[in-house]
Amino acid sequence: MTTTPPAPPAAAPAGFAFDFDHGNFYRDLIAAAGDSSGQQQAIAPQDVSLIVWVQAVMWAARFDALAPYHPTAVGVHARIDRRPAAERATNRNKNIAALYASSHVANAVYPEREHVMRQMMTLLGLDPDDTAPDPTTPAGIGTLAGQAAVRAHAHDGMNFLGDLGRTHHGLPFADYTGYHPANTPHELTDPARWQPAQRPHRRRAGGGPGDKGAFTVQQFLTPQLRLTTPYTYEDPARFELAPPEHTRHPDAPAYRQAADEVLAASAALSDEDKAAAEFFDNTYLSVLQSTKAAALAHDSGLDLDAWVQLLFTSSVAQLDALIAAWHHKHAYDAVRPFSAIRHTYGTQPVTAWGGPGLGTVDLPATEWDGYLPSGDSPEYPCGTTTLIAAESQAARRFLGDDTLDWTHTVPAGSTLTEPATTPEKDVELHYATWSDFTRACARSRVHAGAHFPATTERSLHFGTQFGDRAHDFVQRHVNGTPDH
Repeated sequence: MTTTPPAPPAAAPAGFAFDFDHGNFYRDLIAAAGDSSGQQQAIAPQDVSLIVWVQAVMWAARFDALAPYHPTAVGVHARIDRRPAAERATNRNKNIAALYASSHVANAVYPEREHVMRQMMTLLGLDPDDTAPDPTTPAGIGTLAGQAAVRAHAHDGMNFLGDLGRTHHGLPFADYTGYHPANTPHELTDPARWQPAQRPHRRRAGGGPGDKGAFTVQQFLTPQLRLTTPYTYEDPARFELAPPEHTRHPDAPAYRQAADEVLAASAALSDEDKAAAEFFDNTYLSVLQSTKAAALAHDSGLDLDAWVQLLFTSSVAQLDALIAAWHHKHAYDAVRPFSAIRHTYGTQPVTAWGGPGLGTVDLPATEWDGYLPSGDSPEYPCGTTTLIAAESQAARRFLGDDTLDWTHTVPAGSTLTEPATTPEKDVELHYATWSDFTRACARSRVHAGAHFPATTERSLHFGTQFGDRAHDFVQRHVNGTPDH
């Protein structure tokens, strides 16, 4: 049945304009509003597994919201009937549907911020209360797509609702697998296994120091990610990853060599190394914005559908790669550099970065720490390198080349670890290609003191395969043959 296209949204307040007919809801609104700043870490989960999971749900909803307006595409979670060609004449219906889908997912994941979404929708002239699941209107299609994505992931193993293993006082995203570390923060009884670190208390919202004298102990962040349902396979165990022989045998030369490689990197840190380490450690910035940067580099050839397809492909690659990485993190439960270095050298002096503002010094190995805190998970493989390798390959396949052409400027004195002093002058991090970007990511995790070189090298190769799988998966849905 042919219906009349919906009326334009009500007029937005003076001074604000968005072209629904020719604009791009993500490029022109969401990303332009601040995604590239990385400041969302102050108001949303900053841990990589949570960010990647949320983005995968969000982009699935957006992809499904646009599918009814595409000539061949079918949704992943929502199979909504295709709309007449007349409704696909401009971007208007697609933008509206995607915004309503985004609003539904955001409100489900961050209910405490619903007022922010209402404000955004109202500013755009959209009715935030127009949430009837009507498959003939863009608002209704967006709502249906958002509902389907949230429903599909509510019990996908990530424990989004916090109801796995308990019936009262739910704990969203809490571990229900019963993981317990082999070591305590105070005693390394097994030098090959992960040791939770003890850290000074920090206030997430401000990013600065927290309560003096208060310390926190790491927990394996979302070990249940390994049990979460992927998009492109059933069992992450099918993706083999050789054991981390460089840290499995504490008395072997390879163990000492692995520790020495991290110490050498620590001793030679440059301002650019420090800037890059913080850049890649910021998941919102380096991971999520790199695909946007690649899209902008190819923007003249990408329409709204292509933007959504590319970013959905990237999110599928990231989630599926991280699920497999978490499977192996849990299986190998590998030691982090700070534990290996302290175990290897004890109170002996080592030459390394000595802390904020101190540069390279000689210090007891028992006092060594990385430029950045170690991640809240076992060391092997490297999660950041794995997922960036995955999204890089996804972008290469989708865009047809290796071009990234992204420059990120780190202003003088802007690092979080050494504020007001590092870098001494502005540093420009330029990545001409995805290949440059992935190699820089791998190096940065070693410079941060969070991973061993052998780990990051293997993670590059391990992650790439998920970019290929994601590309093929999304293209089958774009072509209308998801089960082919």
